[in-house]
Amino acid sequence: MLGTLCTLITALMYVDAVIVLTQTPAVRTVSAGLEVVVNCNVDRYDGYYVRWYKQVPGGTPQYVLKFHYSHSSPNSFGPGFSSDRFNSKATSKINYQFIIQRAETGDSAVYYCETWDNSAKENVSQWVFGPGTKLIVTSSSLPPPVLTVFPPSRAELQSDQVTLVCLSSQAGPFADVSWLSAGSPVSSGISTSTAVQTPDQTFQISSSLTIQTSDWNMGQLYTCKVSLGSQTSEKTINKSQCPAEG
Repeated sequence: MLGTLCTLITALMYVDAVIVLTQTPAVRTVSAGLEVVVNCNVDRYDGYYVRWYKQVPGGTPQYVLKFHYSHSSPNSFGPGFSSDRFNSKATSKINYQFIIQRAETGDSAVYYCETWDNSAKENVSQWVFGPGTKLIVTSSSLPPPVLTVFPPSRAELQSDQVTLVCLSSQAGPFADVSWLSAGSPVSSGISTSTAVQTPDQTFQISSSLTIQTSDWNMGQLYTCKVSLGSQTSEKTINKSQCPAEG
């Protein structure tokens, strides 16, 4: 079922179904140890459960729990989730809350609410998802990101533009990546990937900056800056540091 859900969350999140799920807030940032509350509104009650899923960027959605407004506690939990830290409540038949107690940095992910639409159009899947809430749990104990910046290749230097690449390895999936040129923020020519989880449970982000070859040849200094919560790392590069590109 999870394999199907992985496709459904991407393909059906905004299906024009009769039932629409709305989540608030869109992004929530909290410090480790605090309580997290995410809201889900189901615009029409059809009698079905509301389920919650956790998805780390690049990973398979994980079933967390399911809840019905008439019950006092969740009806079931997914593997690795329990009532010790995860809960759900409802203030009405259509307004649900997903609650995480004592948030941990490993809780950082996107959380989706889901229900069954019994009136969706023929031949269209009837699982309906909310747009998701991105949860970022920060902690001063997180290690700073580890950065590696790569210069242009020798072949690139024969063209009008070259590309610098910054690889960041970090403890969490959501980091802010920016580039500076001679200390000033760069606003164009940047392409940054979403985080990918590695076998050692860290995350990697790749960001590239396209610049004019002439600026590189003049020795302009470029900086890749990555922030993860309160931790920030910077790595600079220019032509003088790479006398033999390629």
